[in-house]
Amino acid sequence: MKHVAKVRIPSPMLSGIVYAAVWLALGALSLSLLLRFGNMEENQLGLYSLIVHGIAALCGGFVSGRRSGKRGWYYGGALGFAYGVLVLLVGFLATNAGLTPSTLTMMGIALGSGALGGIFGVNTSK
Repeated sequence: MKHVAKVRIPSPMLSGIVYAAVWLALGALSLSLLLRFGNMEENQLGLYSLIVHGIAALCGGFVSGRRSGKRGWYYGGALGFAYGVLVLLVGFLATNAGLTPSTLTMMGIALGSGALGGIFGVNTSK
């Protein structure tokens, strides 16, 4: 077992979505643990979930910009938009949630932080 195959996703958008999903899962897990074992209340969950979405889109945009090597704001912003649409689609299919001001806020945060992550990511590429 000296040679272990390494999986590398060549597409900047797909790899960014995968990393954003991992960060979203980690953020949701930590929020649920704070809600259960900490002193956080349910009425604070909306703000913290927006922060988790922003961090997930930032990390996904970073990976997307780093993998693309050029136009980081473009790839990061596209990733943030795609991430927001996927979250809205899952929310609509799971709970029949529609477009509200908070969902539009989440889309704006995802778009902006994804573009910012892409700018940072393209500047760290080789």
